[in-house]
Amino acid sequence: MTDLATGPIRSAPQASLELALTPTQHNLWVGAVIGGLVIVVAVAALLTILVVLVNRIDKRVAGVRDTLKAAAANTADTALIEQTAERVDAVLAEGLKHHLFLGRVLDKVRS
Repeated sequence: MTDLATGPIRSAPQASLELALTPTQHNLWVGAVIGGLVIVVAVAALLTILVVLVNRIDKRVAGVRDTLKAAAANTADTALIEQTAERVDAVLAEGLKHHLFLGRVLDKVRS
């Protein structure tokens, strides 16, 4: 190719693909890159585990919350327990009176 004003176009010098590193430096860089990749993979794995555990905890917390709501609904009528206990005591007292009465009457009848 030629440029009419300046003459032939020269191509830019080709850059060398090799870096000016000693073999030791090259090995250290390769080790650093591999180490970095290992760390990135480990962090990704740990974060994945964390997300899975957090989701599991959320599900179990929801289950506990639902259980506590059901327990609250079951114990909503606990005010009636005291009234029921008083009435059961009254029935037992009446039953005891009948028992004592029948015990005295039957002893007199048998004799």
